[in-house]
Parts: sequence; C-alpha cells; structure tokens
Amino acid sequence: MTMSLILVCLWVVAACAIAMFPSKRHHWPAAYILIAFGIPLLGFVTFENGPWIGLVCLIAGMSILRWPVIYLGRWLRNRVN
Repeated sequence: MTMSLILVCLWVVAACAIAMFPSKRHHWPAAYILIAFGIPLLGFVTFENGPWIGLVCLIAGMSILRWPVIYLGRWLRNRVN
C-alpha cells in the first residue's frame, strides 16, 4: 500500500471520529478542515496510484462529506437558473 493510500485511510478514520462527536456546532468547521486536507490528498493519491483509484477516493470522500456536496450542488443549480 502506498503512502498516499495510508494517508487516505487516516483521513477516513479522522472523518469518522469527528462525525461521532455529539456537537452539531463543530461539524461544519471540521468539514472545512477535512476538505482542506482532502483536496491535496486526492491529488497525491491520483498522482501515485492513477486516475481510477483517485476517482474511488473522490467518491469515498463525497460519501463521507455528503452535505457540503449537496449544498454545493444546490448553490450551483441556483446560479445557473
């Protein structure tokens, strides 16, 4: 397993641990931090392992951080209309 995939696994564990905290007030700042670390990590995974593994990691990250993706889709849809 490459270093980038190990870091992605640690990112997933951190995201799941943050999701277990009972406070709703801290979820969005934590999501911003996860996104800030996840985007360069996704580039690193794609660089080391290829675009298919990068796509799998992207889908996994989108499933974990689904609400920011939903809000982004709503915002983009409202901007187009």
